[in-house]
Amino acid sequence: MIGRSLAQGNEGGGAALDQVAIMTGSAGVIALGLMWVGYLHRTRRITWLQRTADRLGSWFDQPGWVALPLAMFLATILTALLGFIWDVSLHIGNGRDEGPLANPAHYFILAGLFFLFTAGMAAIVLPLDEKPGPAAVRITRTWYAPVGGILLAGAGLYALIGFPLDDLWHRIFGQDVTLWGPTHLMLIGGAGLSLVGVLLLEFEGRRSRPDPVEPRPRRMWWMRAFAFGGLLIGLSVFQVEYDFGVEQFRLVLQPMLMVAAATVALIAARMTLGTGAALVVACFAAVVRLVVAWLVGGPIIDAPRNVFPLYLGIAVVVEVLCLLPAARRRILWGALTGLVAATAGIWLESLWVAAVFVDPWPTAMWPELLLMTIPTGIAGGVVGAMLATVLLGEPLPRPAVRRTLITAAVVVVAAATANGLIIDIPQDARATVQLREAPADGGRMVHADIRITPADLAGDDPEWVQILAWQGGAGSDSPGRGLVVDQLRRVGEGHYVTTEAVPAHGTWKTLLRVQDGRTQTALPLFMAADPGIGAEEVPALDEFTRPFVAEITVLQRERSFDHPAWLFTAASLIVLLCSLTLIAALCWGAARINDRYPRSSGVRVPEQAPVS
Repeated sequence: MIGRSLAQGNEGGGAALDQVAIMTGSAGVIALGLMWVGYLHRTRRITWLQRTADRLGSWFDQPGWVALPLAMFLATILTALLGFIWDVSLHIGNGRDEGPLANPAHYFILAGLFFLFTAGMAAIVLPLDEKPGPAAVRITRTWYAPVGGILLAGAGLYALIGFPLDDLWHRIFGQDVTLWGPTHLMLIGGAGLSLVGVLLLEFEGRRSRPDPVEPRPRRMWWMRAFAFGGLLIGLSVFQVEYDFGVEQFRLVLQPMLMVAAATVALIAARMTLGTGAALVVACFAAVVRLVVAWLVGGPIIDAPRNVFPLYLGIAVVVEVLCLLPAARRRILWGALTGLVAATAGIWLESLWVAAVFVDPWPTAMWPELLLMTIPTGIAGGVVGAMLATVLLGEPLPRPAVRRTLITAAVVVVAAATANGLIIDIPQDARATVQLREAPADGGRMVHADIRITPADLAGDDPEWVQILAWQGGAGSDSPGRGLVVDQLRRVGEGHYVTTEAVPAHGTWKTLLRVQDGRTQTALPLFMAADPGIGAEEVPALDEFTRPFVAEITVLQRERSFDHPAWLFTAASLIVLLCSLTLIAALCWGAARINDRYPRSSGVRVPEQAPVS
């Protein structure tokens, strides 16, 4: 059965083989063309590539082997981000697509990731008559590659591998319509972590200048700040399901992920770039996300809208704590700042979440929230401080200590994530639903009166008791552009009513969701028939009683469980191993650069934000 699923795609599985062949062939042709250009450059048969890099280098005040990859990266990573948010929005509004070539967002993602990898390869190929810094890796007798270029190419390749593996995954396990599918995490993780390679590559180029301490053009401070902003965005993409209000995991994971992203990026930026840098980075990330959100959820693409974290509260905490004397003890200050960011900072962020997000954080969630954010914040602060130490040219702790710190940080984040994934599915819980017709211009819209048994399934302050309707068709003529979330109003113990009409027609998937603490469950109100996966319609009767089930069986309707249980675990562990390998490679690169470059003498004061 697995062999048949690998051989041919279906609506709920992998893509049709003709589309796979077209994508593979096109990527192969482009790759061969780029390899040919690289060969011609290395054999000195062309000069235009070097001239282009040198011109950019004079503007960036960097060697050409840094300037050209940076320019390529800036163009491609924004393309990939737009494609990613667009793709998530399309799946939320429309459901699965007919294949990789039928989804326009995939072109943006693939192009962005492909040329992200190309940017790294350009940094590797470009150096001809020089060894690009003392940390450069020897490839042949006379060919050396900068560490940052190798890491950038590696992160891009890791992300690109996610594309064919994603199709293979769908062929075996069906379409796991969630951002947190293992191969989906490869795509976004590789792109997000590539910013570490960019920052290290910029450091190598800066330290390769004839006079590394000579004042640099103002634009380069902004360029580095924007790179940190990209890192903040890249580490934030794991939360995007929460940005749309279609999260398939417990709400307590959202603040933990926010703290992890903010502490690493903002602490490293403030320590490296000086006063005001954390605020600049947070504002840059917010502007980029705002533009992308407008393009996707505005009149241009007309898909479901999304919001995003601001991180300004945590940025303020970072700026204030940098005034303490402990700021000169990098790792200690990073840990302390991570602690305060995970408490006072995340409380400030919760005000924005309550104002604009679909699901605010209930008071009852805060004890567990803090148990997850505090160790994560301390770990993120330590990692951010160590990254800044490398970028400042100061010595890291001795190898045994820094390996212990990084390992502990990975374990802490993994443990917090594992805790957030633990759920309880109630036994013998059910809901009796009465539907009442609501006025509608198009298909059927209904109000619901819901009585849950047992009545205490959700307490007085749950994460959510809501009706989620999605995949009804993106576009301005569809309610919510294909997404409707209604937070139910409690009128008595176990008794809830809708506050707005919800759809029960067409291709909509409308379900009742409950999450209170570790309890997370759902039941369908209406599910359209899906011949592509052999699923019958779940009708929206005027009155019915249905049991609560595991939410994943409703939200991920296309997912297949027709495989040995060990196979999914083994495949997930392979993806996890690849991810840990990427993290280990980034740590190796940072340590190599820190060990090989001359150390800054004494405690170095970060460069200050430029003023007009």
